[in-house]
Amino acid sequence: MRTLLLAACMAVFALPGLADDTANGKTDPADIPDAQVFTSDHSLRLGSKTVKYRTVASETYLRNEKDEPTASVFSVAYVDTSTTSAAQRPVTFVFNGGPGSASLWLHMGAFGPKQVLTPSDASDVGAPPYTMRDNPNSLLDVTDLVFIDPVGTGYSRPLGETEGKEFYGVNEDAESIAEFIRIWLTENGRWNSPKYLAGESYGTTRAAALTEKLQGGWNGIGLNGVILISAILDFQTARFAPGNDTAHLAFFPTEAATAWHHGKANKAKWNNDFDTFIEDARNYATDTLAPALIRGSTLSEADEIRIAEEMSDFIGLSPEWIRLANLRVDPHRFRKELLRREGYTVGRFDSRYKGVDSEGTGETPENDPSGYGMDVAYVAAINDYLTRELKVDFTRPYKVLTGEPGSQWNWSVNQQGWPSYVNVAPWLGKGMRENTDLRVLLASGWYDLATPFFGAEMSLRKNGVVLDRVEFDYYDSGHMMYLAESDGKKLSDDVRDFIRAGQ
Repeated sequence: MRTLLLAACMAVFALPGLADDTANGKTDPADIPDAQVFTSDHSLRLGSKTVKYRTVASETYLRNEKDEPTASVFSVAYVDTSTTSAAQRPVTFVFNGGPGSASLWLHMGAFGPKQVLTPSDASDVGAPPYTMRDNPNSLLDVTDLVFIDPVGTGYSRPLGETEGKEFYGVNEDAESIAEFIRIWLTENGRWNSPKYLAGESYGTTRAAALTEKLQGGWNGIGLNGVILISAILDFQTARFAPGNDTAHLAFFPTEAATAWHHGKANKAKWNNDFDTFIEDARNYATDTLAPALIRGSTLSEADEIRIAEEMSDFIGLSPEWIRLANLRVDPHRFRKELLRREGYTVGRFDSRYKGVDSEGTGETPENDPSGYGMDVAYVAAINDYLTRELKVDFTRPYKVLTGEPGSQWNWSVNQQGWPSYVNVAPWLGKGMRENTDLRVLLASGWYDLATPFFGAEMSLRKNGVVLDRVEFDYYDSGHMMYLAESDGKKLSDDVRDFIRAGQ
């Protein structure tokens, strides 16, 4: 989401004189308090079943080789208390992305027992109060849930002399979450339970990395399933650096879907059949656009004109504009250009959303209407729920997405030492090949211009991933498909069926 706005939102909840934090974010080892735990019992009606569950909102301390606390990881766990076979009940570890985001989005929007409601029609949430309800889409009928806030997010923080940057990185982050999971399994007697990972956005990068961190080596933890929601696995599919045409191919079908939604694609050419249209967009990206981009300046003018006209039918921009862009339609420019004459921009996380900029001549949108259109409701919901209902009484603020972890993130995963894009899909493929029961679910929104569905498909169709054990599910919404009520239910049903199929 947008760093500055969310940081501003969180400033409302920051109180002066934080007794348990020093000015530089560190605590003296002698002053580290005991980890706090907040426990309560509840029930939730899901269909014809009433689930009785225990909520444990708690700090888990990670420790170094000297047994000194290095970090506090805050989590909220929901455990069914009515089952007679708790040790064999599935448990799902859930997190969001960023990197640097807390888990409130999946927690309060998708799978937790409480849900904040947002308009399904991609209009903004407006001002408080916002509507909270028991979540009919919660997964508590099929799995226990543990929502994890990585270090630097939520209430999680480094301790003692440890700096936050020691946890900020592809490997560093995955190692700390893997250690948290090991501790949680031990403390709760759940080593033999079926285990699932569920991540959204960068959380899918984390999930793939965790597959390697958890299953690799002789102290491995076998996984039953990995749930990838709005996935980004190979960052070459989403980085618009000069010379990288992969990203243009990955985003093309989502740009086409966006144009279709806003009535700018040539629907008559496809007889108003979206399924055929979107499959043709995929094929066009690989079979026509890719060879054209590879040819570069050697592409003939006649071919360039033809391709620009064909692309225009898909993505709704004029052939002249497409030719001026050298057939490379950056999604940020696309978001500004598609509805420019109507006076709107379209959203990044969900291109169904429309925004109004202060003027219409800019190259890219001023902001993301699919971010500011809903984030304040989630920030209010998580703070209200934790403090009022669960009685969590920390004085430090709950950090949604401050930008601090992301700005210090160590993106290096290359053992050979040469520059490369982050690609964790090979770790997921290795995990599937070494564990013949490991299955993967990919959930993608058609209108996600942050982590496009075709980029995720491209990543999973290579890198050693076992496609026979990958389930592909799609939604008529964007990055956070659960913002739309019908798609939130579909996501819940798809994940529930996925977990049940593994039992």
